Amino acid sequence: MLYAVLAYHVEEKISSMSAEEDAALMADLERVHERLTKKGILGPAARLGPTKDAVTLRDTVMDGPFAETKEQLLGFYIMDFETQDEAVAAARDLRSVNPTAVYEIRPISLLRPGAVLDS
Repeated sequence: MLYAVLAYHVEEKISSMSAEEDAALMADLERVHERLTKKGILGPAARLGPTKDAVTLRDTVMDGPFAETKEQLLGFYIMDFETQDEAVAAARDLRSVNPTAVYEIRPISLLRPGAVLDS
């Protein structure tokens, strides 16, 4: 079953990191990504842009983020597991190197797999 592992964090804390601190965090996360890739369970992953650049589509397009939370959704992973417990274990692995983040694990169904995009 496919799961979305959603990564939440206080955006201000992440955006205030120095380039070196951000690079160190990303290197730590990449080690976890490599382990998950070797197990054949890590699919697409993305780091989202700043919420100040977000727009929300309701009846009309509105500028800006409108979350009423302390944390913002800053990225996500798509992973394939047999059980939810395995998905939780992978999120714990990610959190072990990013302990101030919050990870939400949700089963997903692909509406349309899409095409591979060039980065």
